[in-house]
Amino acid sequence: MKEELTSDYVVKRALNAVGSAAYLFIQMGAYRGGPNSFAVIGLASKPLHVFAKPRFICEWLPLTFHGDDNSSVTASGQTILPDWGYGRVYTVVVVNCTFSVDVGADGIGGCLVLRATTGGGSDRAAETEERFIAMEEAPGSVNVTMFSTPPKYDCLYCGSPLYGELSPQRVREWIAYHAKLFGLKSHFVIHDAGGVHRDVMEVLRPWMEKGLLTLQDVKEQERFDGYYHNQFLVLNDCLHRYKFMAKWIFVFDMDEFIYLPSETNLEPLLESFSGYTQFTIEQMPMSNTLCQFKDYGNTSRMWGIEKLVYRDARRKVRRDHKYAIQPRSASATGVHLSKNVAGPSLQETGGRIKYFHYHGTLAMRRDPCRELLNATKIFFDNTPYVLDETLRSVAGEVRMFELKMIGPRLAHARE
Repeated sequence: MKEELTSDYVVKRALNAVGSAAYLFIQMGAYRGGPNSFAVIGLASKPLHVFAKPRFICEWLPLTFHGDDNSSVTASGQTILPDWGYGRVYTVVVVNCTFSVDVGADGIGGCLVLRATTGGGSDRAAETEERFIAMEEAPGSVNVTMFSTPPKYDCLYCGSPLYGELSPQRVREWIAYHAKLFGLKSHFVIHDAGGVHRDVMEVLRPWMEKGLLTLQDVKEQERFDGYYHNQFLVLNDCLHRYKFMAKWIFVFDMDEFIYLPSETNLEPLLESFSGYTQFTIEQMPMSNTLCQFKDYGNTSRMWGIEKLVYRDARRKVRRDHKYAIQPRSASATGVHLSKNVAGPSLQETGGRIKYFHYHGTLAMRRDPCRELLNATKIFFDNTPYVLDETLRSVAGEVRMFELKMIGPRLAHARE
């Protein structure tokens, strides 16, 4: 187009568009939510979803569809943006496709087709639509009883993307500790965004061989500029991927250790929370540098939870919570809580479950002890700390559990 002079002597300017600034949709996964529903998880242009009204149309095509019959079914896709506005160029989008009738439950196979539109966001003069296959099902691949039968796992861990130069020893401690806490009817899903280097892989491998841990390579998401290594994308994909495989999904980080008072067992605790869709877990922040002088000369051989024993004692400070959720009642999730659940949430557990947070220690490739103290209370960097040996007291049991489960393979894991 070129500018021109109209008959009214007005100069009509022209604007010429070149290229595209962001993809319309970037799919990570698509999963069944029931006999008649699906969830498609991906990224989309944040400005498009903030300032325009893009639409998704869902279509189910049975394997017997030939284009000249009425066997296909359509429905409007309902979108959820679960990243609380943290998105950058891309925001996370969960598309819920719920049809008025069961689709594919007869076992004949078919495919879920998604039609994504710009909603006038990229060019109000041109409505753009892309049509793509989001999911395919082979004949006989769907077992509808999975939606109503008890799940395989009591607890499943959905981990945020791991990146950077991680400490194999800290990863070792974390896995052994939580494998013992959650029990053998649990599973851990770890997402590698560049942090699983060779030494970390050596720590993960014994647990993978035991079938207790799944490692997913998600480095491909680094191509797309989203929040914090696309953390919300990965967590929502994990939620829907394992929705019918676990009763509870736990969401917290690898520098955080869940703790229950000694008289409490996890199974009855979770049973007491079964009337809630999710519950939050209170934070106990620990120093990542303060250790005891009595451990002088031994800290290099001690686990992090044994030697980092000073807890931040500030009161009336807002601290982040982590949480656990019953995935069958959730349509999307977040980092610290889900805002898309059916059923009540429990915000305060009365100290029945907590987590100790050793901020920054996961990325330390050295002994974290920098100050050795004799005190039970101290001010350090204008912060009050108190001696707290809660996790130190259970470290020996965790060591024995690891030895029983995988032998001495990790005895020489590096910081």
